[in-house]
Amino acid sequence: MANERPRYVPAEIEEKWQQRWEQEGVFVSVRRPGRPKLYVLDMFPYPSGAGLHVGHPEGYTATDIVARYKRMRGFDVLHPMGWDAFGLPAEQYAITHGVHPAVTTATNIATFKRQLKRLGFSYDWSRELSTTDENYVRWTQWIFLKLFERGLAYQSETPVNWCPALGTVLANEEVIDGRSERGNHPVIRMPLRQWTLRITAYAERLLSDLEGLDWPETKKKQEDWIGRSEGATVFFPLADRAGHLEIFTTRPDTLLGATYMVLAPEHPLVDEITTEAQQAKVLAYRAEVASRSDMARTALSKTKTGVFTGAYAKNPISGERIPIWIADFVLASYGTGAIMSVPAHDQRDFEFARQFGLPIVEVVSPDGELHDASTWSKAFDGDGINVRSGFLNGKRTPEAKSAMIAYLEEQNLGTRRVNYKLRDWVFSRQRYWGEPIPIYFPVELHPGSSDPRTDAHTIRFDQPIAVHEDELPLRLPDLQDYKPSDDPSGPLARALDWRYFQRDGRWFARETNTMPQWAGSCWYYLRFLDPTNHQQIFSPQAYDDWMPVDLYVGGSEHAVLHLLYARFWHKVLFDMGLVKHKEPFTKLVHQGLILGELEFSTFRGEDGSLVSFEQVDLTDEDAPRLKGSGLPLRREKLTESMIQKVDKKFVLAERPDIVVDARSFKMSKSRGNVVNPDKIIEQYGADALRVYEMFMGPLEAVKPWQTNGVVGVFRFLDRVWNICTQATSTAPALPEDAQRLLHKTIQKVTEDIEGMRFNTAISAMMILVNRLGEIPRIPVDAAEKFALILSPFAPHLAEELWSRLGHRELLAWEPWPEYDPSLVVDDVVELAVQVNGKVRSRVTLKKTATEAEARAAIADDPALRPFTEGKTEKKFLYIPGRIINLVVG
Repeated sequence: MANERPRYVPAEIEEKWQQRWEQEGVFVSVRRPGRPKLYVLDMFPYPSGAGLHVGHPEGYTATDIVARYKRMRGFDVLHPMGWDAFGLPAEQYAITHGVHPAVTTATNIATFKRQLKRLGFSYDWSRELSTTDENYVRWTQWIFLKLFERGLAYQSETPVNWCPALGTVLANEEVIDGRSERGNHPVIRMPLRQWTLRITAYAERLLSDLEGLDWPETKKKQEDWIGRSEGATVFFPLADRAGHLEIFTTRPDTLLGATYMVLAPEHPLVDEITTEAQQAKVLAYRAEVASRSDMARTALSKTKTGVFTGAYAKNPISGERIPIWIADFVLASYGTGAIMSVPAHDQRDFEFARQFGLPIVEVVSPDGELHDASTWSKAFDGDGINVRSGFLNGKRTPEAKSAMIAYLEEQNLGTRRVNYKLRDWVFSRQRYWGEPIPIYFPVELHPGSSDPRTDAHTIRFDQPIAVHEDELPLRLPDLQDYKPSDDPSGPLARALDWRYFQRDGRWFARETNTMPQWAGSCWYYLRFLDPTNHQQIFSPQAYDDWMPVDLYVGGSEHAVLHLLYARFWHKVLFDMGLVKHKEPFTKLVHQGLILGELEFSTFRGEDGSLVSFEQVDLTDEDAPRLKGSGLPLRREKLTESMIQKVDKKFVLAERPDIVVDARSFKMSKSRGNVVNPDKIIEQYGADALRVYEMFMGPLEAVKPWQTNGVVGVFRFLDRVWNICTQATSTAPALPEDAQRLLHKTIQKVTEDIEGMRFNTAISAMMILVNRLGEIPRIPVDAAEKFALILSPFAPHLAEELWSRLGHRELLAWEPWPEYDPSLVVDDVVELAVQVNGKVRSRVTLKKTATEAEARAAIADDPALRPFTEGKTEKKFLYIPGRIINLVVG
């Protein structure tokens, strides 16, 4: 029919506007004189084979809203996107599918890019980069060479978690009970030559420069990871031989309470000091703990284990002999690999002493009185007053610490020291799919040998040589057999023609370790400034145009390591004079996780009887038990139709007395709860997905996905369509209340985008749409204003409405609407009505109401009668716009 109302069909409009934005170069970043800038950056994704799931667009939508809004406010905006494409996940995916990682990576990037474009994000795709691009690898390797030149990249023999089956070193977090988290393969602890970055040289700056950054919560995580502590290095002489043990303690005031020492099982002194009688036990214990990860060894909850070496040290203050033990909770890689143990004032030491019957002596008292620490149920680790401490007796903890450090320094028994938990960054990976480390080594051929590819030789790892900058990038060889093996040299060691080469008649061998995935993500924000520059890592002008990053958004899983490593590299570049800011990221926001749909289940006992969720013990998720008795239970999954919600609890529809387990879980393939955004877009459109993800709750909150919520948002957008497409220039002006609400909504949306409170901005727009829907036809200027404030959230719909309202130019070029300050101030206010100083009622009055009008408004208020009836008014206090107070007696 000719007059049929047009329908909102996202599939008919979204691709059209995406193509026009691209054709007109709307989002290409350009700096113009006199305009403010905004560099808004997403933590770029690793392009997995699975493609995007609905959790990915959450942060991207948030940054896109800010980028679009700021463009409309006159800002020049840099909003780029790229791919973190090297690393273990990409290699494992390639191995699983039997396809070279270069091929799978390119395919996965194409999938991700297609999905992101479907969502209408306003990225400057002309700056797109991948960490695997040759020109990007070149500059990543160049930065490594600068670290090497400055003594910040060095080789070390490091105890690592080596997994022969996976052919790589695993992080502590990836090892569980001596086996790999991925694949459950055996893991062994072994020393391995590793490239290491001296991040500890920047520990103090990494800590102090956090001041002033807008990084809520994350600052604390970084501070804890760096772990600055002040204390003393103390030397404990060995009792029966020359030499001493060096320890660091934050509590030098407790020195006289040290009743034993503990060394890491790998400590070099263990072999020297262990007595013959204890040797067998020590060797057996060292073998037992060899496969344990650092994380497992230091877990506070685990049972304490250890062995006495038979040797003794002397307390440097009292001269008392104290036994030396070894225990796995002390790590050779942390501090000096040795500790003094004060069981009365450290819980871990207390538990160890209890386990092995070692003395527990109080030297710090909470009240200054003497107590028998051997009867305590736990250690006292707080501040107090020193006792049994000679010259420290009676001193409070801060004073006692200072006095002991002064004494140690005076007697040459120790020294004041600042310590950090932060360890140097192990940078090597024994894998194929990573940046080659641009280092090579001389090769010494054995007698009778002529070619190291076939003959016996020695690689002089102690003589590393940097690849010349002109030879960068050092490319990966095109290996067909790139799978890891049990050879710690890594797959590149098998590329003999690549590894070995001759120069000036001498043979050399390339480094066969590759860089970790962290390397490419450490500096990508800088390459986005000038991604096609072949002469420089970036030009000074490009840096001045855009840096620092004004807003950085990504997952909280990167709150520590990625951000710490990126800050470290940035500070090195700062010291080189390449960057001008001490910190790269001014404001940081972590979006919350989007969980899968709610899953419902109930439990039955062995006799088949139903058990309410409150009675279920889920300490072990895979083995539910009945609380109290411990009897095993069987879990049964339920469909949504089988449950109902009563008093904020989910119960069985047929048995409301049975509360069910209703929880959301992290999206994963194995759980089968992954939601593909392509399917949502096909059904409801990209704008509905964008708006729903922002409407779910605060950006930082963890939220469960609910497809029904997308349906509700689609209905809202459909209603917007219907209202705005029926707008007409002949419609009367909005009623006063609707006009006020429109301007209040503009104000609210403006302030909420600035504060990244997107859910409440959408809520305000929904309220406005409800009111506008009550009006037969709204005027065009009202529809235009609404389209403008909707556009950062639902850009395709807003562009279509803008076009249908008679505009040929893109809405994306339009300025943000201003609200009228006089229309956002309420004429009426709600006042508290007090009787004798206590609030008894509330009344709504005009701000300019007279005292007579105020009296009239409360004259017949039934809420006041119990407090005023039969009483005489002594005073009537009225402050316009603030309060009414009746004094009666």
